[in-house]
Amino acid sequence: MPTPFDNSFVSLPKSFYMRQDPVPVAAPALIKFNHDLAAETGVQALDFPLEVLAGNTVPEGAAPLAAAYAGHQFGNFVPQLGDGRAVLLGEVVGPDGLRRDIQLKGAGRTFFSRGGDGRAAIGPVLREYLVSEAMHALGVPTTRALAAITTGETVRRETPLPGAILTRVAKSHLRVGSFQFHYARQDKAALETLTEYARARHYPEAKTPLEFLDAVVAAQAGLVAKWMGLGFIHGVMNTDNCSIAGETIDYGPCAFMDSYHPETVFSSIDRKGRYAYANQPKIAQWNLAQLAQTLVPLVGEVERLEASLHRFDDLYAAEFTRIFTAKLALAKPDTDFIVATLKMMADEGVDFTLFFRRLAYGQDISDLFTTPPTAKTWHGEWEKRRLPDAGMKAVNPVFIPRNHQIEAALKAAGQGDFAPFETLHAVLATPFSEKPEHAEFENPPNEDERVLATFCGT
Repeated sequence: MPTPFDNSFVSLPKSFYMRQDPVPVAAPALIKFNHDLAAETGVQALDFPLEVLAGNTVPEGAAPLAAAYAGHQFGNFVPQLGDGRAVLLGEVVGPDGLRRDIQLKGAGRTFFSRGGDGRAAIGPVLREYLVSEAMHALGVPTTRALAAITTGETVRRETPLPGAILTRVAKSHLRVGSFQFHYARQDKAALETLTEYARARHYPEAKTPLEFLDAVVAAQAGLVAKWMGLGFIHGVMNTDNCSIAGETIDYGPCAFMDSYHPETVFSSIDRKGRYAYANQPKIAQWNLAQLAQTLVPLVGEVERLEASLHRFDDLYAAEFTRIFTAKLALAKPDTDFIVATLKMMADEGVDFTLFFRRLAYGQDISDLFTTPPTAKTWHGEWEKRRLPDAGMKAVNPVFIPRNHQIEAALKAAGQGDFAPFETLHAVLATPFSEKPEHAEFENPPNEDERVLATFCGT
């Protein structure tokens, strides 16, 4: 039987979206289909053939639309952004009872394209496929990739590139910017409708707008703490990229650190370091303050909204400490030791992932340091605080999506060779398991392999 769409967003007022079919492409070809995710979401693969994934055919029951939203981009407010190159096909309810969006990203121009072509190039599509699926395997809430295809068309960025489309699955595509869109128009009725919709869809236990904000604050605090525990840098934490559902969304100039330093930035457009690794918690809180502002017309209790925002600090700090306590197998939480360890890693230029991975496997860490005696001193202090056999292997990955490996896979794919993409995807699918046959994927880049800047791909 056909995949049963159960579309709820399209039932909201017309100001929330524009109805929009995907724009057909010339010669689609499948790169990858995620059969495991299809089964999890209740999607029947036969109902998502190539023509549907390409946007050439709209499946039965779908209600294609481009959603409206606004957003602060690098601190500057833009009152209308919206889905400029994405079309939400509709929603499905999986066997687990969860409602999920199915969206085509790179599906052509929409009402919100602002002069853009609405398309995506193969590199950003495969980057999002690799990194979002890796994040899922690492235990981080995230949107996911159902499929990637080539379009048989060329998109023009700095150079002509092969076109591609990603089929993305998310708990929803509601963002802080979704609320800002209606707040900017002083549309209280729309804000009430959107808040109730988001509350019921994502946090049904929350009974009021204040409790809804509490829930979003807690979700974002936990999410960002998980990023920090993996050395992940989102790269473009605009309010339109801050998910109400607490998922990581929009993998543009994202990257995982090799050598640890809190001021690390990869995004080519983040010239002032607004979204540097260490800034991510305070930016998340800033984004949440913008959400709280949109709720003022509904609540009026500014002090209570502020109190909810202030909870972020304690929630984030507790989760951050819990994560690093587990990564270091400490007998008890020791924030001072965790902070001192991270400072030492920054001073020594230690590879973030290899450091914790070697500790977990009882291996030598001295060659990761510029001054090996420092490693010996630190190790002695750590031994005094650690618990033996405390499950470190389960929380410290062997493999992460290292930038140079991603770039190598994307370069090959751009030339029609998808074997490196397939291999890297398979390695990242089980990141906590050793794979001697793929040990090279553990290694940080050589000097000539280092990736110093990543790009958003738009």
